[in-house]
Amino acid sequence: MTLPNIIDYDHGISAIDAEYYRPGLAAIHLIVEGNTVALVDTGTYFSVPGVIEILHQRNISLESISYLFLTHIHLDHAGGAGEFMCRFPNAKLVVHPRAVRHMVDPSRLIKSTMAVYGEENFRRMYGEIRPVDASRIIEATDKFFLTMNGRTLLFLDTPGHARHHYCIFDKTSRSFFTGDTFGVSYREFDVNGIEFVFPTTTPVQFDPLAAHQSLDRIMSYDPQYAFLTHYSRIGNLTHHANLMHELIDAYVTIASNIYNQRSDGHISLVERLGELLIQRIKAHGCTLSQDEIHDLLSMDVNLNAEGLKCWFELNSR
Repeated sequence: MTLPNIIDYDHGISAIDAEYYRPGLAAIHLIVEGNTVALVDTGTYFSVPGVIEILHQRNISLESISYLFLTHIHLDHAGGAGEFMCRFPNAKLVVHPRAVRHMVDPSRLIKSTMAVYGEENFRRMYGEIRPVDASRIIEATDKFFLTMNGRTLLFLDTPGHARHHYCIFDKTSRSFFTGDTFGVSYREFDVNGIEFVFPTTTPVQFDPLAAHQSLDRIMSYDPQYAFLTHYSRIGNLTHHANLMHELIDAYVTIASNIYNQRSDGHISLVERLGELLIQRIKAHGCTLSQDEIHDLLSMDVNLNAEGLKCWFELNSR
């Protein structure tokens, strides 16, 4: 399955492939409202040339970019922000209050990410992380809102995946831009227009109770669609929210059972999470082979296992 580099939706929303790791893994969302333009999440340093080329193709000047919205600051979502801010002279960077200091001085963010991936993989995956001038940053506190040519965007604090995470409710499209709060959904798993969604518990701030609460908060707005960074628009949100709740609990149960029996259970946890997701994806009706599904899930399952280990260790002290 090959996805185009850009997918256009209604209400001036497009998904640009961030060219992260593989096609169709991470999306940067473009919002155009008249002469006001914003990006939701930025991908990595290596995402910048492709996005700028698409802007040029669409006659969108770099000077017309008004906002960069970072749902959270994990580097597959925010690694390119500093470079983009250098290229977009009039843009403001809108981030969660907990994220501001890390955008001004990304050294701790870089160090913590290297601890997860290793320095060599970090350089290969994320490239250069540039700081952002504090005077160009807007803090999006809970229920903060701004307008783009009369189009209202509401920012909600949505921890669970990370404590520095917000989601954006776009009243015009009746949709949320959810970063990772509403999980991950790859288009390769779609069956007859129905998506498959699963949680992401990336290190180091996964909190299952907060994740449940954030999902419920999103659904209280009765959204029509969610735009996920991994990967773009999904519908059927009531069904997916119920599945997300179920899988969050399943993840926690599996991790607790394994780590209560042994201190070093990472390999077992990876195996169990992979088995759970492959079983559910097959039951969903996906006709990909088990090996194909495994390959698409491998990075997520390993990161989810690491995040669950961090959660268990923090909560068993």
